[in-house]
Amino acid sequence: MSLPIIHHPGYSCEWPEGHPFPMAKFRVLRERLSALGFDARDDVRWITPSPATSGALLRTHTADYLQRFYLGEVLTTRRTPSGFPWSPALVERTLLEVGGTLATVEAALESGLALNSAGGTHHAYADRASGYCLLNDLAVAARYLLAQHGLERILVVDCDVHQGDGTAWIFRDEPRVFTLSLHGEANFPFEKRRSDRDVALPRGTGDNAYLACLARELDPILTDFRPQFVFFDAGVDVHADDRLGHFSLSTDGLYRRDAFVLERCRRLDVPVAGVIGGGYDRDLEALADRHAQLFLAALALHSRFGRKGPG
Repeated sequence: MSLPIIHHPGYSCEWPEGHPFPMAKFRVLRERLSALGFDARDDVRWITPSPATSGALLRTHTADYLQRFYLGEVLTTRRTPSGFPWSPALVERTLLEVGGTLATVEAALESGLALNSAGGTHHAYADRASGYCLLNDLAVAARYLLAQHGLERILVVDCDVHQGDGTAWIFRDEPRVFTLSLHGEANFPFEKRRSDRDVALPRGTGDNAYLACLARELDPILTDFRPQFVFFDAGVDVHADDRLGHFSLSTDGLYRRDAFVLERCRRLDVPVAGVIGGGYDRDLEALADRHAQLFLAALALHSRFGRKGPG
């Protein structure tokens, strides 16, 4: 069975020049994967998602907030809570991004592993935007699994350098969803929320210390919680050259991290949906190469294991 990758050209929309969020990175990542030969492979299946529906969003977000999201907020300040300039085009691309993670979930249930070339908007709360995140795709997709597939144990492995505060808050009273966050201790959000397991690491953390910590934290959770599904937020803002990260991981370290998480889950035959998370380098080619490590690791693993783990 082929590896499903979910992508939509609408993940990148028209964007103000000089804005610190690299909106074009989704397009450049798609081009990078094409250059790496993903289009020519018969063991890769590209899926084009549909926008998320209001019904799916309402399991996570409040009706009042969704109305403000759809119609825009009239603010007296120049800065919106999300950090984004609102527009109808931004609404549409956000709905596509969340729809992409929902499609990734369905594909992962079928094939065991699937990836979205966007997603990881973990700062959004049920009733507000925050930190370049308008809607929380991870929470929406997890709620979908609880409601539509009756799952009882869902694990979110959040390896973005910024704590997934929105996801942690949304699931603070939901025992069926376990949130694990490895993040920078002195980084956004400066008011942290309590995940089920938080691991705050110091500035300058490099490959070996990071990977040792990840192994130490993830393995007991997989054993004790026994997830039926895993979301993996593979943010690359942990890279040494990221503008907003302040960690020191190399590109090889990113690959090793992604391969470790995916392999641990697949060895247990747990379906995994991967999203790309944060990454803020102004060099879009370098940034796309970092995000591509998740896809390279997944393809290597899928070629070895396929739908079922090796037992």
